[in-house]
Amino acid sequence: MSTSTLTLARRAEQSLERLGDHPSLFFEGSWQTSHELAARSRRAASGLVGLGVRPGDRVVLFMANCPEVGLTYQALWRAGAVATPALFLLTEDELRHVLTDSGAVAVVTTPEFLPKVLSVAGGLPVVVVGDPGELGSAPNVLTFPELEEGSELPIVDRTPQDLAALLYTGGTTGRSKGVALTHAGLDTAGAAAYAVAKREGPTVGLLPLPLAHVYGLMVSVSGMHAEHPGRSVLMRWYDPKSFLDLVEEHRVEQAALVPSMIQMLLTQPLEERDLSCLERISSGGAPLAPEVALELERRVPSVEVREGYGCTETSALISAQPADARRLGSVGKPVPGVQVRITSPQGRSVPTGDEGEICVRGDVLMQGYWQAPEATAEAVRDGWLHTGDVGRFDDDGYLYVVDRLKDLIIRNGFNVYPRDVEDVLLGHPEVTAAAVVGRPDPKVGEEVVAFVSVSAGSTLTPDQLQAYAKEHISAAKYPREIRIVDAIPLTSVLKTDRKALRAQLRGTP
Repeated sequence: MSTSTLTLARRAEQSLERLGDHPSLFFEGSWQTSHELAARSRRAASGLVGLGVRPGDRVVLFMANCPEVGLTYQALWRAGAVATPALFLLTEDELRHVLTDSGAVAVVTTPEFLPKVLSVAGGLPVVVVGDPGELGSAPNVLTFPELEEGSELPIVDRTPQDLAALLYTGGTTGRSKGVALTHAGLDTAGAAAYAVAKREGPTVGLLPLPLAHVYGLMVSVSGMHAEHPGRSVLMRWYDPKSFLDLVEEHRVEQAALVPSMIQMLLTQPLEERDLSCLERISSGGAPLAPEVALELERRVPSVEVREGYGCTETSALISAQPADARRLGSVGKPVPGVQVRITSPQGRSVPTGDEGEICVRGDVLMQGYWQAPEATAEAVRDGWLHTGDVGRFDDDGYLYVVDRLKDLIIRNGFNVYPRDVEDVLLGHPEVTAAAVVGRPDPKVGEEVVAFVSVSAGSTLTPDQLQAYAKEHISAAKYPREIRIVDAIPLTSVLKTDRKALRAQLRGTP
């Protein structure tokens, strides 16, 4: 049972009462105060109820970063509904799966994605943030200001163990699974994230992460635990120059990034900037090379980089670097409320220093995979989540992530499952076999590489096949390198021999 006793709607009210009215969020030229944002979310909650959204209903967010993402989260929690964020990189087929599998009753989007949403929404109400253009005349489309026209909605009572969010993550069966996260789990993760990152006095933070990603969602929730009235600067899209411009303009003190974002910062003329205000960069979402952290710290002496570890199934957080004792190369120590053990293939705990599978239990754990009891039972055994990651502890209790048991590829902080890509490639009429592996890459963490066999007489080229893949799978997933081979290597039990493929990439026999 979680120690959290509040829903996220109640947590937001408590935060507002504690911190009072203050400039809270800066976005594209203007500030909004905490009271303004709260009033807007209350009215939006009323509008959602008017659309027929009921407690427990799922509403999909398919949006670029903007203040209305956070407003919609707060409005849904206030109405007792379940936020279902979907990354804007999804293709129509992938978005359709999220809408259908979740049983969504409405969609909130931004104008650039409205055509895609309308193509798969099947008559669901669609709320658009911004000018919908000609598509605004569709009978099921309304604007966000229209959603805010009503009175402020009181909080609909829910329990901390009720669902707050449903996030879809890739699955080895070829279809993404919904990860069901409770108010208690997200609230606990947010509290722990704030505790390890807090500093004395008000803080100015920069938010470049997609708020629809579990990492961005958890960072947003952590703000509700602040002890001082801090300010947040939100980016619609990340680019390193704009990031640095905002750091200088607003004297930003801390930000959360994924490793590829840090790599992009290193391409900038950092020494020509006044970045002396920047104290901390939190890194998560993918492994961070110690050399990258050290290079950033060398070029921006005021900065300390702290790496953490988590996954969607743990509300984005498992471990983080202690505030006063970073250990470079590790992902820190388990945060309060989380237990971690390293187990052998037989399920027994291994001695300190030995490698094994990272298993987790605690308040942050998911309720389960949405409508997938078998997948849930496979992942969570005796209350422990089996992450599929290989790790070890040192003598001081610091956790190190060594490798992955699964074939998951993490590119730019996004999960890419080989089966998803292989299924798309096999849909091409001239492809007879396909296998996908990850290749280490200093900029994006891992790059997606596909090995493909084609039918006899085919003249299909890698460029043509890559173009085909781009049409059928999201930008985060399509293979950046395709090798056409005579045959895909197989193991003795006729499974794809991914070890052999990785050896080919390394150029070893």
